[in-house]
Amino acid sequence: MSADPNAVLAERRGAVVVVTINRPAALNALNADVLEGLEAILADTALLEGALALIVTGAGPKAFVAGADIAAMSTLDVDGARTFAERGQRVFDRLSALPMPVIAAVNGFALGGGCELTLACDLVLAAPNAVFGQPEVKLGVIPGFGGTQRLVRRIGAMKAAELCFTGRNVKAEEAVTLGLALRIVPADQPVLDAAIALAEQIGAMGPVAVRLCKQAVNAATDADLRAGLLLERDLFSLCFSTADQKEGMSAFLQKRSAVFRGA
Repeated sequence: MSADPNAVLAERRGAVVVVTINRPAALNALNADVLEGLEAILADTALLEGALALIVTGAGPKAFVAGADIAAMSTLDVDGARTFAERGQRVFDRLSALPMPVIAAVNGFALGGGCELTLACDLVLAAPNAVFGQPEVKLGVIPGFGGTQRLVRRIGAMKAAELCFTGRNVKAEEAVTLGLALRIVPADQPVLDAAIALAEQIGAMGPVAVRLCKQAVNAATDADLRAGLLLERDLFSLCFSTADQKEGMSAFLQKRSAVFRGA
């Protein structure tokens, strides 16, 4: 049982699940309680059933997740560090593997494990005060929750190497230029509201098609082009076995809005 059952909060907002890392006094730093809370939420089939998108954000205006809990990490030995990394990678892998789109609503610092958390998400919206980075080398360690691998896949090897080698922070505007974030949300709009609006926009599309798009896009980062094209072909053809495809194309031809059923 988690020592802090409120370290991570989850709620349904219609067809959208909002997950909040809730340690604002510690800038939402990742510790065992947060990882346990995230893992429990990702295993909650009742919460996730029928959801069309999931949003991850951080409590308070200062931080999305400012990194892993350094005080907790400082006492680890080699075996403890391996276990900690394995758990973090497992949780982030599970988040990334959700069939629905996952959106990060980044307010403030997304450093170290926080940046790695955004890399496990499909889409990243940044508040104007968002700051990204992998500063682990400043502590004499390297990213351990997938940063060296997912960062390369998101922004390319040379740019990822520069960020990991120098540990420098990246503000919102540069994050968008690099591809760490999709866009900056205007200062007068809460980033969570923008993420919910994006999730609802996606939710209005054909749910089966969106899930298959995610599967194909994710495969592109690991498969060679030929294998990826074959998967895309198979998933494209699979769409034509669904009621959503028939409804979507009928609605287009009849010049009306489609009513998708997710089947």
